[in-house]
Amino acid sequence: MADNKKMVEAITSMDEDFAKWYTDVVKKAELADYSSVRGCMIIRPYGFAIWENIQRILDTRFKELGHENVAMPMLIPESLLQREKDHVEGFAPEVAWVTHGGNEKLQERLCIRPTSETLFCEHYSHIIKSYRDLPKLYNQWCSVVRWEKTTRPFLRTMEFFWQEGHTMHETAEEAIHETEQMLNVYADFCEQSLAIPVIKGQKTDKEKFAGAEATYTIEAMMHDGKALQSGTSHYFGDGFARAFDIQFTGRGNRLEYPHQTSWGMSTRIIGAIIMTHGDDNGLVLPPAVAPIQVVVIPVAQHKEGVLEKASELCARLKKICRVKLDDSDNSPGWKYAEYEMKGVPLRLEIGPRDIENNQCVLVRRDNREKTVVSLDELEQKIPELLQGVHDGLYAKALQNRENRTFSASNMEEMVKVAGEQSGFIKAMWCGDLACEEALKEKAGVTSRCMPFQQEKISDVCVCCGKPAKAMVYWGKAY
Repeated sequence: MADNKKMVEAITSMDEDFAKWYTDVVKKAELADYSSVRGCMIIRPYGFAIWENIQRILDTRFKELGHENVAMPMLIPESLLQREKDHVEGFAPEVAWVTHGGNEKLQERLCIRPTSETLFCEHYSHIIKSYRDLPKLYNQWCSVVRWEKTTRPFLRTMEFFWQEGHTMHETAEEAIHETEQMLNVYADFCEQSLAIPVIKGQKTDKEKFAGAEATYTIEAMMHDGKALQSGTSHYFGDGFARAFDIQFTGRGNRLEYPHQTSWGMSTRIIGAIIMTHGDDNGLVLPPAVAPIQVVVIPVAQHKEGVLEKASELCARLKKICRVKLDDSDNSPGWKYAEYEMKGVPLRLEIGPRDIENNQCVLVRRDNREKTVVSLDELEQKIPELLQGVHDGLYAKALQNRENRTFSASNMEEMVKVAGEQSGFIKAMWCGDLACEEALKEKAGVTSRCMPFQQEKISDVCVCCGKPAKAMVYWGKAY
């Protein structure tokens, strides 16, 4: 191979330095690059193709449930942001401000949206007049800016891409149903499309979204035992509606306030995919969102008929999967390593002897299992193997979570487990903020969620010993 050909670079072992391993994978799998703006990343074509597949699946789910896409402005007047007190206080430290237009100082500062509740509420105040106008089921795909101090590609960046749903409903019951329904959409997506098992639950008051009455979350565990909040859904009650004077004439011919929700999932979920499924050879992608599901590698491609057969197979497979033929002059070994780094779920190897025998070799990325398959059976076998990759990734991630989930009955146990293990710790809580803060100070853990499926670890709070109100998953998080 020519000296100037790109070589597949080794990456840091995840057991040696997990943070460095993560950065290596992001860079060398060509998912993203750093930009000249601190804390902002350039999402490269391969990384953005993953995001496009995520968008496609979620957008389809949203529209099946009646949601419509809209586009709101990027800039929010300061006076508009100030109209919901808890909301503005929650976001104040993260807001980026525009103070000048050209050379002129603006009479009113404009914030670059950190989220769009206020913009949607202003719009809803203009268009919601009657119960017949409800529900309003809106979503937008956009980027937002939050002035983060510590950043890492995909996981925490100052600008990130996401979708944010904002809905208005006639009754509290309808809005609460929407909040729970959308959380279930996220959970199903993570488990069925990303092969990431999640825990569904409610955030504590300390951790809930600014201005919300209740925040629901899905929490995933990464390979190193840390948690990642992977999607959230918020119920606002009528607080924003009152702040923005959104009223409608109800069925009893009286003025009423609608009830609001919002929900979102961002490009941070790509970080979850990397850290849940990746290994020391790079990325491992779940088939549903992989830009390339099958890569065709011709072996001894200089020999007569090999490239032609590989090209013919690629054309066939385009009908059932996302497939790429690599007919470059790099060696097969180089190509194997390259597409392992990129996490392609299946590799198809075809050489002269395979052609003679009317067969090929299929290699799974998740476990490197090789299967010799008749060329006549590819349309049947490839979907089966792709499903096998998904199932294998899910089972491995679930096993990791089970192996790293512990219990604690008192503060001594909590401190010991948190100091010696990395993972979730199930423990009872009395509901007091003081105990939540004490657990963070003494054990270094934060509340991840109060799971909908409650267990009784003991009768008393792990911190103060008073009667417990809920079992909570605690842990360290990204």
